[in-house]
Amino acid sequence: MTEAPLIAINRHRMGTDGDGVTTLVAFHGCPLNCQYCLNPQCLRPDGIWRNLTPGDLYSEVEIDDLYFVATGGGICFGGGEPLLWSSFIREFTTIMNPEWKITLETALNVPLEKLIEVAPLVSRFFVDVKDMNGKIYSTYTKKNNKQTIQSLDWLASQGLAEKVIVRLPLIPEYNTPTDIIASRRMLEGMGFSHFNEFVYKKILRTE
Repeated sequence: MTEAPLIAINRHRMGTDGDGVTTLVAFHGCPLNCQYCLNPQCLRPDGIWRNLTPGDLYSEVEIDDLYFVATGGGICFGGGEPLLWSSFIREFTTIMNPEWKITLETALNVPLEKLIEVAPLVSRFFVDVKDMNGKIYSTYTKKNNKQTIQSLDWLASQGLAEKVIVRLPLIPEYNTPTDIIASRRMLEGMGFSHFNEFVYKKILRTE
């Protein structure tokens, strides 16, 4: 079985990761280097909480089966970037109760084949695009957004846009409300219609 490094498992979440009661499973590792990262431990070599196999994870979360089934909830994979561990997620879904819903919190900045591997298994995607302006994106994340855009195009082409909630943050000192409007128009033109606009907390990384 695939083994993956985690930074946390948070149980009994309600209204934050999709429908029903959910458990957030947060992976270590991310291709981005965001200035205001809320989980900087996902980038530190010493930030790993535990290494688990899909079977190990199932043993940790099955205690909440009743809550998941009764409320239409399940597991939310986040991080870090969960799509770095797409094989782990796929293996986990072969073990879990098929009534559980899988949600994914992702920046989509990974090779497309990782998204393709798990997309049919996901009930809801929460996609943090940062900003669709390539210059703003690269200044904030230290990486370009070509793969993110390719992944968004693929989701739309597969008829999966309705499963996607796009997070459009106002990033202090990096973008403006006008930039958010421009990003939203671009995304609407791609076929997306569900958006979450909010302001990033300005938490400066110290490492």
